[in-house]
Amino acid sequence: MFDIGSTELLLIVIVAIVVIGPKDLPRALYKVGQIVGKARGMARHFRTGIDAMVREVELQELEKKWAEQNKRIMEEHPPETVETPAVAPAIDGTQMGEADLPPPPPLHASDAQPQLDLSDTPMTPLAATASAEEPVQPASAKNDRAA
Repeated sequence: MFDIGSTELLLIVIVAIVVIGPKDLPRALYKVGQIVGKARGMARHFRTGIDAMVREVELQELEKKWAEQNKRIMEEHPPETVETPAVAPAIDGTQMGEADLPPPPPLHASDAQPQLDLSDTPMTPLAATASAEEPVQPASAKNDRAA
């Protein structure tokens, strides 16, 4: 971009030391670095925005081209319509509707697990299963009694 040789760079450094001074030169170089970094970031952001717009325009052109090709192909080869009967014939020759179809088989072995029938099982409350003689105490209280 810039064609700066070693002698020109040395001249710039000498002028900077004389004009800015050796005391403030590090701070000035730091500020110049920040400005250059911000300029590069803005240029990168601008470039990515332009690239995104170019890609979007290219995609729109491709979509138009594909739509034209699809239309031309569909005109050359129209889709064939196939009529499906609403009622399928059964194996024995009689007509069978959708309501008469058996349920589909399970897809996985885990789906085929039998359902448990708990209607005959007597249910007792959880509190009734605890012993009435010994009250329930926390584990820390039991350990204190044992010691």
